[in-house]
Parts: sequence; C-alpha cells; structure tokens
Amino acid sequence: MQAPEWYDAWCEEAFETFRTKQNALTETYRLASWERYDYDTAAGTLTFSDQGRPKVLADIQVIGTIGADDWLWGWANENWPALSTAGMRAVRDFGAEHGIEELTTERLESDDLPGLGWMLAAISARVLDAEGAYRAPSGDGAVYLLIRSIKSVS
Repeated sequence: MQAPEWYDAWCEEAFETFRTKQNALTETYRLASWERYDYDTAAGTLTFSDQGRPKVLADIQVIGTIGADDWLWGWANENWPALSTAGMRAVRDFGAEHGIEELTTERLESDDLPGLGWMLAAISARVLDAEGAYRAPSGDGAVYLLIRSIKSVS
C-alpha cells in the first residue's frame, strides 16, 4: 500500500507508545478482571462492571471490525452511529492528507487480522491522542474500540 517514507518508523513509534498506554490501562483499571463489559456505540461508552455495578467507564469510538476475511474501518460501516466513528473520520483525513492508503481504504486484508486491528488501533490512538483501545469479540471477528478517556466509578 502507498504511504510516505516516514510512515513505517512513525507506526513503530505509535505502537510502542500504544503498548505503554495499554499496560497502564491494564494496571490502573484492571480491564480484563471485571465480570462483564458492555459497549453502547450510540452513547459512545464502554462500561466494565462487577456484580451488576459499574466499575470503570470509558468514552469510546469504533475504530473498526475484523471478520473472517478482512478489516472494515468504522468510518466505512454505515451500521455504526455517526457519532461513534467521528474520530475515525479524522484518522481517515490524516491518511488522505499524508497519502497513507491503509487509512483511506475501506476494507483491508491481512494474514494476521487481529494484529492489523491492533496496529490500526495504535495508529488511531496516536492520531487522536487517545488512552488506548479494547478488543471486543463479535461473532466470527471482533470490534476494536478506541478509548478516548477512562475513569473508575465508585
């Protein structure tokens, strides 16, 4: 795919920063330890709860989804509420401005779709200065959610 010369190094930096942010999310908010999670794309929220009580609340955007065969950007999927993908349109615009084809192509293929999803999450987090991301299994694939902000709930 077409991209500027600096893009590979920029992506590596984005992923390293993302990994640090993900580790901080895991340590601070223990996302994998809660009994359940629920996301509401219309409200733009991801809630982690235990025994029916919310414990962690995050503001989210839908980055995109993986299925059995490909990645679909959230901005290209009309099934998501427009507000839930507004940030991803900014990522697409960043790609258009810099000639980065993978950020402007609706569907992408890869031999490692989960890995592609995490890389695109890292890129999105860098462009939008987000806190991290969460991968929610869905049918034969997963939904990647960008965590814009997050807090513990008493």
